[in-house]
Amino acid sequence: MTEAQLTLPTTDLSPTQKTQFVKLEKKLRRNVGQAIAQYNMIEDGDKVMVCLSGGKDSYAMLSILMKLKESAPIHFDIIAVNLDQKQPGFPEHILPEYLDKLGIEYHIVEEDTYGIVKDKVPEGKTTCSLCSRLRRAVLYKAAKNIGATKIALGHHRDDMIETLMLNMFYGGKMKAMPAKLVSDNGEHVVIRPLAFCKESELIQYSELKQFPIIPCNLCGSQPNMQRQNIKRMLNDWNDQFPGRIESMFTAMQNVVPSHLCDSELFDFKSINSTSGIINGGDTAFDEEVIETPQDLSPKNHLNTEQLLNVIEVK
Repeated sequence: MTEAQLTLPTTDLSPTQKTQFVKLEKKLRRNVGQAIAQYNMIEDGDKVMVCLSGGKDSYAMLSILMKLKESAPIHFDIIAVNLDQKQPGFPEHILPEYLDKLGIEYHIVEEDTYGIVKDKVPEGKTTCSLCSRLRRAVLYKAAKNIGATKIALGHHRDDMIETLMLNMFYGGKMKAMPAKLVSDNGEHVVIRPLAFCKESELIQYSELKQFPIIPCNLCGSQPNMQRQNIKRMLNDWNDQFPGRIESMFTAMQNVVPSHLCDSELFDFKSINSTSGIINGGDTAFDEEVIETPQDLSPKNHLNTEQLLNVIEVK
């Protein structure tokens, strides 16, 4: 397989689009490579099962992993797996045709999880929880059957932040999606190679690559889901205060248990007057990292009084 087959979209791009595409693919490749290295996601001899849903994220993950495989200093195999959930009108031909053109090994697993979800979940209720559990069970079984050592999922940075906010607001936990974990059944290692990738860049990459996107009729029919509300909130916040999303993700990688309230993570009971200053002591807010807004107009930023209240909150 040539590099052109791996990278170039199905139709010609303008010179500007080609330049844009090359830069974007290099950035995504760098981010995926960084995540793989930082969390030791893929090792020599691994057989990586890439879960392909037909959405932009999993297509991008497969494309970038195929690029990395060509230049990686280690050997690993890639097997694409798609779960056909038997949704009415699902275009069964699209993924096989696409994967045949790539010349990659793949498996289409057929399970009527759609029917189970529609039968068990009352009309108007969110289907994602049950659908997700059923999908995981089927994919774990598929990974075992093909001898996969790693299961790659297409969740990106924004998914991880949204999950953190969902758990904080609705679950009462400081918990997000980890970049690497052991599967629910304890038998597999699950990885998220897109952990450092922005959704906006994956959307742009998908458009330039012209992936044959297959929409999910289950999720797509639920515009009022809590996750969608969180996504809108974060996007609005990011439009008003650029850079805050990046700061939130950085914070997820810089956790300070001594300044939270979980006594299972930090031994608060043993602290006494001889313990010494721990992680800055009573400095609850690291003011030196605050960027002073250039424009304090109500349209773009909090006013001066609001900024003071934020800083002074204890």
